[in-house]
Amino acid sequence: MGYRHLPLARTDSATKPPKLLDRFRDTRRVKHYAYRTEETYLQWIRRFIIFHGKRHPKDIGAPEVEAFLTHLAVVGNVSASTQNQALSALLFLYRHVLKQPLTDDAIDSVRARQSKHLPTVLSVDETRRLLQCLSGTHQLLAKLLYGSGLRVKEALRLRVKDIDFAQTQIVVRDAKGNRDRLTILPDSLTELLQAHLVQVKQLHADDLAQGFGAVYLPHALARKYPNAPQAWIWQYAFPAKRRTIDPRSNEVRRHHLDDSVLQRSLKTAARQAEIPKRVSCHTLRHSFATHLLQTGYDIRTVQELLGHKDVKTTMIYTHVLNRGGMGVRSPLDL
Repeated sequence: MGYRHLPLARTDSATKPPKLLDRFRDTRRVKHYAYRTEETYLQWIRRFIIFHGKRHPKDIGAPEVEAFLTHLAVVGNVSASTQNQALSALLFLYRHVLKQPLTDDAIDSVRARQSKHLPTVLSVDETRRLLQCLSGTHQLLAKLLYGSGLRVKEALRLRVKDIDFAQTQIVVRDAKGNRDRLTILPDSLTELLQAHLVQVKQLHADDLAQGFGAVYLPHALARKYPNAPQAWIWQYAFPAKRRTIDPRSNEVRRHHLDDSVLQRSLKTAARQAEIPKRVSCHTLRHSFATHLLQTGYDIRTVQELLGHKDVKTTMIYTHVLNRGGMGVRSPLDL
């Protein structure tokens, strides 16, 4: 992930109180939110302030939030998920930074229509063809997404210690909803993944020899365990090719691979495999769930492997178990 922003210069709190966006950053980091989420929320807060003529949020409240969200839905024609993201950013701002809590129920804005798209799923043959059109690290990652049902960020953020070869399982840390879970490590990937980690370990050794090799650690682990950032077990399993500047600490680190690189590689592979569907990293996760259900695994097992909090979320994959449209046989085939 190419970091683009360096941390803002700190002001002397004794002479000048921190600015709103600095306070927001500090609060988000105390609560251990991802850097990308932090930047996304900041963009929404800036847009909210500009929309209301650069008035300070502490001087406005629920009516102005409603007006902004309604504008997004009616004029901006944004999706429901985008509008919800903006709402989440503003609720966080008022609750945790300004200490003027607003409730979701109190916001009576026009809501964007919730889409009801079925997930794109590949057939087993399409999946095989897609994987054959990939190579190297990108093929290994794609096989991991499909074979373990991981979200792309979950795969890219894997640490060496999270891959348990002895138990053939993967520990997914701080997944969606900040919950850990276990999922399967395909037997067919064991040797490939071990060979990959040999190369990664050499890269880490080279970094250490050059005075680098300290990886980002979540929460306060780096302070609690000062030597952990350099330890092999904490390194990313899929590191980036180049070192970059960490915008939070201003230190030079090797982050994990950026998901955009893998997304582009998958789209290219889909064209080469002549798959007439919109293929993304998440398509492999959809296919993982669907193929397990087709094989006969119960939906509760699939729910746990995917990390869904509510089984209703997993139920969307049962559409593939129906034959044709809703299981109806066409009169042309009678």
